[in-house]
Amino acid sequence: MNQTDTTEIESYRYELPESSIAKFPLPERDRSNLLLYDRGLIRKHTFAELPELIPAGTWMVFNTTRVIRARLRFKKPTGAGIEIFCLEPVEPADYERAFQAAGSSTWKCLAGNIKKWKEGPIHLILKDLTVTARLLGGSGGTFKVRFSWEPSQITFGEILDRAGQTPIPPYLNRDAEEIDRERYQTVYSREQGSVAAPTAGLHFTMALMNRLNENGIRSGEITLHVGTGTFVPVKEKDARNHTMHNEMVVIGVPFIQQWAAEPEQLLAVGTTTTRSLESLYWLGVKLLTGGMKDPFSAGLGQWEYENLPDQYSLAESLQALLKFCEEHQFEELVFSTRLMIVPGYRFRTIKGLITNFHLPGSTLLLLIAAFLGEEWRKVYDYALVHQFRFLSYGDSSLLLPRGWSGTHQ
Repeated sequence: MNQTDTTEIESYRYELPESSIAKFPLPERDRSNLLLYDRGLIRKHTFAELPELIPAGTWMVFNTTRVIRARLRFKKPTGAGIEIFCLEPVEPADYERAFQAAGSSTWKCLAGNIKKWKEGPIHLILKDLTVTARLLGGSGGTFKVRFSWEPSQITFGEILDRAGQTPIPPYLNRDAEEIDRERYQTVYSREQGSVAAPTAGLHFTMALMNRLNENGIRSGEITLHVGTGTFVPVKEKDARNHTMHNEMVVIGVPFIQQWAAEPEQLLAVGTTTTRSLESLYWLGVKLLTGGMKDPFSAGLGQWEYENLPDQYSLAESLQALLKFCEEHQFEELVFSTRLMIVPGYRFRTIKGLITNFHLPGSTLLLLIAAFLGEEWRKVYDYALVHQFRFLSYGDSSLLLPRGWSGTHQ
């Protein structure tokens, strides 16, 4: 690790004025600013210009996860309010079945004002719907909550859609509004399960997606359901002591087949896509080295890659994954990842990254610093001086440390 690859978190803090934080989205998604970083040079564009900045033949990869309306506000018989934040399903345990569940469903949750809810049911009552929540226990700051409702034929997905609120980031310091229902969601979102948006995708419109296609830019898809851990600050002095959150990833076999046919490095839309692609590479290495014991519980630990050999090519990793999926007749690869990317990490799968501007001292900023090296400061200084808007509803950047023609070695 070079001296510039320190993981001391103080090295990744910067002054972020409140006035630079975008509290609401712009009226038009693709009218946000776009900072282009190309091998040390920085230029200011609008996001609508993106199709003209990317060469034909480039393969862009998007995260198709969809944000659920995860916040539910209940009341005790005494009138005390309890906010429940649904994190992930417990029974049924997968998202698709959990959203289709009728009558009852159990979730892992966060709960506000929990001291006032020690036992007994609490209720959320709408005109023609009553939802009841029962606390089943908790550990580590999260709680298992059993939901039941009448009329029981309604699905839990419909419950969230009718009674839930959009889980906008806490740093916006405001309640969710009607505009967030549409705008804290990418236009290409499909697979329900996130409690935070993959914000790099919020700038895309369907018209812009069509222009990308017309310009010969190919697209691929993965799904990583973003958890609340994305907002957990790094409190440790050394970021290596931070506990990275676990997230589920789903990648279809056709995507892996296409990629394996042309094992080039990709343009990732967002840090979530980046973590998914990099995790996929390391899963292939685990297969090549006999480290994948249970095909039905594939996963990657926070620092596991450091103990894996790094001589395998991207092509070798992808072929191993395809063979694995064929042997087990998988149509998609489902795995968990706690991969934490910090300065000193060498990227295997991406040559470019589209991303927003992230919080000081966050795991997301550490990923950017790993990708750009010390140049991350130059990018963020430029963005602040030129009044770019920061965080989830803010402006975007296209980061190309090696340019389009180079290989990211």
